[in-house]
Amino acid sequence: MVDTSKIREHMPVVGSDDGHVGTVDHLDGQRIKLTRTDPEAEGRHHFLHVDSIDAVEDGKVKLNRTCAQAKDEWGTAE
Repeated sequence: MVDTSKIREHMPVVGSDDGHVGTVDHLDGQRIKLTRTDPEAEGRHHFLHVDSIDAVEDGKVKLNRTCAQAKDEWGTAE
């Protein structure tokens, strides 16, 4: 299990392919809430479950799935 206490606001979130998924807004329970102002967000908040995280290192949240897979799986909120 990843130490989620290392996750900070405004950290980039990248897929296992280093593709940009989003930017951390904050942790919301067992989910990462991504900013809605990120170009990938299309004006909506998106959520990723912490089980998607492979590591928090080099100032980034790195996922255990590709950018495209993460975007297929994320939940949204207006």
